[in-house]
Amino acid sequence: MSQDQKKCHLICVSKALDDAYKRLTQSDSKSLLKKYLTQEIYDELKQKQTPTFKSTLLDCVQSGMMNLDSGIGIYAPDPEAYSVFAPLFDPIIEDYHMGFTPQNSHPPLNWGNLNTLVNLDPQNKYIISTRVRCGRSIEGYPFNPCMSEDHYIEIEKKMENIFQGLSGELEGTYRPLTKMTKCEQERLIDDHYLFKEGDRFLKAAKACRFWPTGRGIYMNKNKTFLIWVNEEDHLRIISMEPGGNLGDIYRRMIEGVKAIEQQVSFSRSDRFGYLTFCPTNLGTTIRASAHIKVPKLSSDKEKLEAVAEKHHLQVRGTRGEHTESEEGVYDISNKRRLGLTEYEALKEMQDGILEIIKMEDSL
Repeated sequence: MSQDQKKCHLICVSKALDDAYKRLTQSDSKSLLKKYLTQEIYDELKQKQTPTFKSTLLDCVQSGMMNLDSGIGIYAPDPEAYSVFAPLFDPIIEDYHMGFTPQNSHPPLNWGNLNTLVNLDPQNKYIISTRVRCGRSIEGYPFNPCMSEDHYIEIEKKMENIFQGLSGELEGTYRPLTKMTKCEQERLIDDHYLFKEGDRFLKAAKACRFWPTGRGIYMNKNKTFLIWVNEEDHLRIISMEPGGNLGDIYRRMIEGVKAIEQQVSFSRSDRFGYLTFCPTNLGTTIRASAHIKVPKLSSDKEKLEAVAEKHHLQVRGTRGEHTESEEGVYDISNKRRLGLTEYEALKEMQDGILEIIKMEDSL
């Protein structure tokens, strides 16, 4: 790109930002983006770019500015965005992650004592399935929306080579979306194995460009260990199975993470832990969730939400974020990922789910 083209591009970005910022400030949006993107911070950041991948403020905020009903409204287009645009990211992160201030640092990796994690529902009365996942970004690459088509292809090829070396319980097959029929994709989505193309929030963040190029799923033979390639983050490493045997599910995910980390380096900072596209997933990136059927509590959603809040849990619909409950089934997971260890995140989920089951039993 010539100097004149770069100048023209920056002018276009600046105008698009100004127009979008005006709409945001005049809206009744309740997003954290609107709450913290003051005129002063906007003026400070609007001309900045990240040094390596030249990400702009527009790359960070475009989703929240297009979707005024966003809860957060901001994504990191590359690892450097968290420091370059810190005056905006820091207060949003502090708000969402319950007081994680600029003076705080994320603790070192600590998987904890797996023997203290229990089967959440040994009688199989309430829990349909349990999963534990983490996100990982491969060092040296940007995040959405700054990934080129070549980036998606490179990461996919890199991971295909690594998958061929996985053995034992982790051994399986990689299936690229480009070689799957729509029918196959829909069946895997309905069975809660495969991701869908991004929702309007991710599309507005330009997280779905070049779809389905470079995207796919790795599954072991028992379909209890999965890796999503280039969905929202470069990797989503998932362990899952029917029932509530949290300890065994967590152990399998850890084994998978360690096997992959022998082959590639992950993006991590001393302050934020593992770095991800969405600031809600920073730190441990751990999301431990249960699909749980609580028909009595579902008729008293306030009581369910109160228990969830007490244990720092998030209640989602049956099919995840931005969906509704189906037949009293909820997806309930830990909300905190930053400022605590991996084990502590699992323990919060365990304690909260056990209390929810106890309450459902007592009604």
